[in-house]
Amino acid sequence: MAMTLRLPEDLDARLEELAASRHISKHALLLQAAEAMVARDGRRAEILGAVDFVRTHDAELLQRLEDA
Repeated sequence: MAMTLRLPEDLDARLEELAASRHISKHALLLQAAEAMVARDGRRAEILGAVDFVRTHDAELLQRLEDA
């Protein structure tokens, strides 16, 4: 899918420098950043799901620990 992205000049210049320092294109840099953000968000959802599971599955144990 094609997409046009308009960046402020200062951000564009900083991204260009970062891409050059990594020896990749700015396009590749932005793809890596987007993939990292999606992965991080997915990981966060997994962690929050695990915390919710522990809260419900071990509610009695957690209550006893709180009262100790």
